[in-house]
Amino acid sequence: MFTGIIKRVGKIKKIEDRNGRRYFTIEVRNFLKDVKVGASIATNGACLTVIAKKKNEFKAEVMPETLRVTNFRNAKIGDLVNLELGLKANERIDGHFVLGHVDGVGVIENILSQGKNKELIIKPPRELMEYLACKGSVALDGVSLTISGCGKKFFKVSLISHTVEVTNFSKLKKRDKINIEVDMMARYLENLLKK
Repeated sequence: MFTGIIKRVGKIKKIEDRNGRRYFTIEVRNFLKDVKVGASIATNGACLTVIAKKKNEFKAEVMPETLRVTNFRNAKIGDLVNLELGLKANERIDGHFVLGHVDGVGVIENILSQGKNKELIIKPPRELMEYLACKGSVALDGVSLTISGCGKKFFKVSLISHTVEVTNFSKLKKRDKINIEVDMMARYLENLLKK
């Protein structure tokens, strides 16, 4: 489990396809000191397991389902990724509970600048719209955000300059694809209402 508060931005150093599986090597400085093989790292919001590590890089296998529902299927060497280590029981929760289970990929329809702040307008997959509520929580590429507005086919989030500076959001462009994880309470509520 994670909080959506990004600790570092890493860079995809290598992508390998072997025996129907895809492996990513992520380069990141001053982040992996206490990380052991088997640990979970939220990478652009997807919970990945470290299968190998060196001082400034780690390797993770990306399952076919993860490729299907995330922007990893379009990833390239050199892409920047948001990183967060798993939540410790004694830590503050400054964002919201993020599971690292990406629900789908949205498309950035527009980026509006407001000084150093930005507003993203995102078109999610149609089936996710019912889980997105104005003033509710959402994780985008692993970043915990508040939904600032909703339409029938889009939602908006507002980014303070700090969030832009410490995440891969500084490199986002119109038409880029972004991982979306809806708030887990919306998922569980839907499940309860179906019974």
